[in-house]
Amino acid sequence: SPPAAAEPRHASPAAPRRLREKLRTAARMAAPPAHTAPGSRQQVQGGERRAQPSTGASPARETRTPFRFDYERFCRRLRHPVRGSRAGEDPETRARRMKIKEMMKFAWDNYRQYALGKNELRPLTRNGHIGNMFGGLRGATVVDALDTLYIMELEEEFQEAKKWVEESFDLNVNGEASLFEVNIRYIGGLLATYYLTGEEVFKSKALELGEKLLPAFNTPTGIPRGVINLGSGMSWSWGWASAGSSILAEFGTLHLEFLHLSELSGNPVFAEKASTAQLPLQRVLKRVEKPQGLYPNFLSPVTGNWVQHHVSIGGLGDSFYEYLIKSWLMSDKKDSEAKRMYDEALEAIEKHLVKKSAGGLTYIAEWRGGILDHKMGHLACFSGGMIALGAEHAGEERKQHYMELAAEITSTCHESYTRSDTKLGPEAFRFDAGTEAMATRLSERYYILRPEVVESYMYMWRLTHHPKYRQWGWEVVKALEKHCRVEAGFSGIRDVYSTTPTHDNMQQSFFLAETLKYLYLLFCEDDVLSLEDWVFNTEAHPLPVNHTNFR
Repeated sequence: SPPAAAEPRHASPAAPRRLREKLRTAARMAAPPAHTAPGSRQQVQGGERRAQPSTGASPARETRTPFRFDYERFCRRLRHPVRGSRAGEDPETRARRMKIKEMMKFAWDNYRQYALGKNELRPLTRNGHIGNMFGGLRGATVVDALDTLYIMELEEEFQEAKKWVEESFDLNVNGEASLFEVNIRYIGGLLATYYLTGEEVFKSKALELGEKLLPAFNTPTGIPRGVINLGSGMSWSWGWASAGSSILAEFGTLHLEFLHLSELSGNPVFAEKASTAQLPLQRVLKRVEKPQGLYPNFLSPVTGNWVQHHVSIGGLGDSFYEYLIKSWLMSDKKDSEAKRMYDEALEAIEKHLVKKSAGGLTYIAEWRGGILDHKMGHLACFSGGMIALGAEHAGEERKQHYMELAAEITSTCHESYTRSDTKLGPEAFRFDAGTEAMATRLSERYYILRPEVVESYMYMWRLTHHPKYRQWGWEVVKALEKHCRVEAGFSGIRDVYSTTPTHDNMQQSFFLAETLKYLYLLFCEDDVLSLEDWVFNTEAHPLPVNHTNFR
């Protein structure tokens, strides 16, 4: 059964998922040519001063005039209203969207009542959980939920969350944090909410926290270690990671957020540290030999060599690939190096890891030193959406091929849900010994409110408008209501193959950040958080596309 503690977003034991784009200059942000501002422009005073960098962090560079990000200009350039136009929708679609909004309100209200300020809600015991992933930071559910509350127009609840950030979110902590988790949840959530609202408190908190992460990059290769003390700036690798290695999906899932930290602060150090297009990461990844063109999951931050040849599109590897294609999209399709790396990686994955079962299901196996492990994790189910997103921008022949591959993988992940008694999918499912798309081990039968399958449904709907994806999403809504909703929130379950499952007593923060957001967007018009304007980080926090080339 899964650990009762807060589950790392993307792997085991401290999980990962997604990377990149090119640094152009410090002061370049903006976005697309258009008309509508995203929402409240009210400026929140206070918290404007950033803390001095932690020990080992690169100092902010002096400029002759204070840098000011032009939020008004950014708003004018968005091509679509952030919350959409709501034009011409049918009553059933609206009713389903309103149901998902009610689920979000229920999840938030119970967190606020029983666990506000803690990282997650324990809905069965009606108390909060802190955990040890965030280095003493609190309020993970608050920061993860902010942009979802805003997009769903839960105005009162959004103001409650904002007030907590203004008054209670303390960054002066001294504990061991996952660089990856703090980046995707806290920095991603704060950045997204700033871009959506213009509220200065979110920007200043993101920049202050970003500076606390910089010392993790002080390694011989520039590849960061996975754990950092947010007080002292000391960093080290996970004890479970092979030979002190860094994890592909962790050091590969920083670039989107760090680029925006540079754009909002005028300080290029963030983008320089995280960029795979320039400086250490690209040099290392270009130099080191990739087995069969594949990227193994463990890399030494000291030598820049692979530590072992384990390749996965699920946990430990996943979001590295996602951030390649998203870096290209976020650069308004100018970061050709990111696109090249993505295309070559996907070609190697398809050649060596994509398989078809005897029953005709397409899946992505894992690779261990040349030996295939015919299993697919729930985390890997994001890949259907990723491949579809990349296919949109391929040549016509390749586009059709990759859209078919994306549809097949998404269908396989759907099968992992439909073949369970709860109609929710297991943590991992296998294709061996006559079993297809089902968990065969007790340790893989749980479901912790993960979003990856509905994430792919959302992308497939937006890119094809095939009605089955909305229907599949609605099946997930009904299963969540039946098996995961309890009196005081939502809980994961320990066995998806049991008609009376046991709850794990944890409402994960990513349930509010991702699962409910993707379900809501599945039943929205395409102009709500339009893919023309926004790229979602690996925690579903929307970051803007840079549609301009000004410097």
